[in-house]
Amino acid sequence: MPKAPFPHTPDGRYFVAKNRLWRCTDPRLDKDEEQRHVNALMKARRAVKSAKDAGDDVALKKARAEVQSAKEALGERGPVWWDDGAPDENELAPHNSSYAQWWRDYQKRHPEKQ
Repeated sequence: MPKAPFPHTPDGRYFVAKNRLWRCTDPRLDKDEEQRHVNALMKARRAVKSAKDAGDDVALKKARAEVQSAKEALGERGPVWWDDGAPDENELAPHNSSYAQWWRDYQKRHPEKQ
């Protein structure tokens, strides 16, 4: 049975995983552009693993920079992709964020996902 998707905040800016808010991909990206950045991200993550396995600190630094670049291109890091002035709450626990009430309500409606 496939895993249920992670809960997303009502505004679509974040999903919750491991009790943290994680910024979603910029929804304004078209599918081809998004896929190019996802491919770059996966390639960079494989490079991180290879560099760690090889003990190559120079390659590891380069690979991590490539991960960062891909995540920024996806809108998951760097400047926020929304323009209403709301702060970035990435990596906050949902109960310690502006989404606290939504999170409490979500948990009441979905106790099986605790």
